[in-house]
Amino acid sequence: MKIVDVCAFYTPTGGGVRTYIDRKLVALAARGHEIVVIAPGEEDREEQRGPNARVRWLRSPRFPLDRSYRYFADRAALHAVLDEEDADVVEVSSPWRSASMVADWRARSGSRARLSLIAHADPLSAYAYRWFGNVASTQAIDRAFDWYWRHLRRLDAQFDHVVSASASLTERLREGGLRKVMTDPMGVEPGQFSPRLRDADLRREMLALCGLGEDALLLIGVGRHAPEKRWDMVAQAAAIAGTQMPVGLLIIGGGARQRRVIDAIGDNPHVRLLDPVGDRAALARLMASADALIHGCEAETFCFVAAEAIASGLTVIAPDRGGAADLACANDGAVYRSGDAQDAAEAILAVAGSADVGPSRRHDRPIRTMDDHFDALLSLYATQHPQPRYQQGTGR
Repeated sequence: MKIVDVCAFYTPTGGGVRTYIDRKLVALAARGHEIVVIAPGEEDREEQRGPNARVRWLRSPRFPLDRSYRYFADRAALHAVLDEEDADVVEVSSPWRSASMVADWRARSGSRARLSLIAHADPLSAYAYRWFGNVASTQAIDRAFDWYWRHLRRLDAQFDHVVSASASLTERLREGGLRKVMTDPMGVEPGQFSPRLRDADLRREMLALCGLGEDALLLIGVGRHAPEKRWDMVAQAAAIAGTQMPVGLLIIGGGARQRRVIDAIGDNPHVRLLDPVGDRAALARLMASADALIHGCEAETFCFVAAEAIASGLTVIAPDRGGAADLACANDGAVYRSGDAQDAAEAILAVAGSADVGPSRRHDRPIRTMDDHFDALLSLYATQHPQPRYQQGTGR
């Protein structure tokens, strides 16, 4: 098959989506398929990523709310690229503008390509529930944003399937009236994260950076400094838990919106911000050398970093909604009320008191890999496209 992924969230400075796409380019090509990613970029250019794998950057403006991203603004230009690529399957990784553009393209062009909406984003959880959750129930917010659910139902009618990365998201989408949703959890990079990478000396260094000794609990958090990640709340939770026992927290990430996080940390010497770690092997060592991972975002559709922590042998402390919660609950982790620093602190203390955490504890847990996810996705496409023009294991 020839698969084109129209991915509005793919950016050189991205996190989970970039990791996912980079692996997809390798994995699908290795399985004998052709994969092309179309992404918004600074200029029109094409980048070869190996046999049968390419990225086509489409010149696009910066997204005004987060200038590390761009967005597809030229419908005709995107349609022209899709015409040129003539794929068997077109995936879209955003429920917004690009999904509507792709649906319009198939209707205009008469293409027989299958359309697949990959749920990489959960906008209501990231924004509406976070903004209004203190004054209204989720059901009331959904009613107020019924225009968004109507939009999703239109996409559900126009696309051949909607791929959800977690059981909880699938349930929400079905409750919202979508009928073509199937669950295909994502996963970790194969062979990258492992508890065997734990380094006692590195753990001591990280705790020393937090002004603490080896008897302290070492928490790690990984992610960009965006409001929905709630790092200010996570920092507050670590400080509250730190009044009961020694707790160190390292937050690895970057972004322009650090001020709230810095203000929340204040003069607490036990919470430190570290720059993003681009070296995946180095990140795997850091993660394996911590005691637990804490996450603040309830809007994750899957949560790569939680899966990576589990693969590293860590206990996951997560909010009680979203993909991170699904992973924590399935792997003996702890959950707390979303956005509640006091409840998060109590979850930290509960984990600290567990026999399942600490420097002597390491688990080799079976964990789903990205390749497992891709194999399931290809199986779905093969079932619904029985006579592909691009046969697995052959040339086009």
